Amino acid sequence: MLAIYVPILVYWLYSSFYMILGSTKKYRLHSYEEEDQKNLVSKREAIKGVLLQQIVQVIVAFLMFKVSSNHGSSTSTPIIKLAKQFTIAALVFDAWQYFMHRYMHHNRFLYKHVHSYHHRLVAPYAFASQYNHPLEGLLLDTLGGAVSFVVSGMSPRASAFFFSFTTIRGIDVHCGLIVPWNPLHNAWDTYGLYY
Repeated sequence: MLAIYVPILVYWLYSSFYMILGSTKKYRLHSYEEEDQKNLVSKREAIKGVLLQQIVQVIVAFLMFKVSSNHGSSTSTPIIKLAKQFTIAALVFDAWQYFMHRYMHHNRFLYKHVHSYHHRLVAPYAFASQYNHPLEGLLLDTLGGAVSFVVSGMSPRASAFFFSFTTIRGIDVHCGLIVPWNPLHNAWDTYGLYY
């Protein structure tokens, strides 16, 4: 059960940290006025969308762990095997998200009716990083996570760490802040991924 709920807990704690940090205006990419003017979704709607996405994730993860032959064990996984599983999961998850995201931009129907929901937040904020159309959430995040879990062969315990990291990474990219002491922000800013 921790493998299902830890990434969700990490999501709300980490995004709350950024929301508090963003209240100082020091690290913000967009002003409050820009948020109000540019965003087509209220914060309340964004929270409802994220909660729906997380409910679907809980259901799919529960079912996946139920049918998965890899239930983990009480013994610890050797670090080399764990690193291999994380690497495979990261490659599968990133490739899945990249190609699905790219396809949703190129397919006019999917962009208009599905992916455009995510772009309703022009001036993003941390707790809305998982805001998108329910179908996109299912196809990109939930199904991509399930495939990476199965292909990598990681245990549910290991997946709690892996999906907590991917959650942190997603929040960092969508938080609407640039924090110089965050090594992930520095890496993404270096490659121009915020602009």
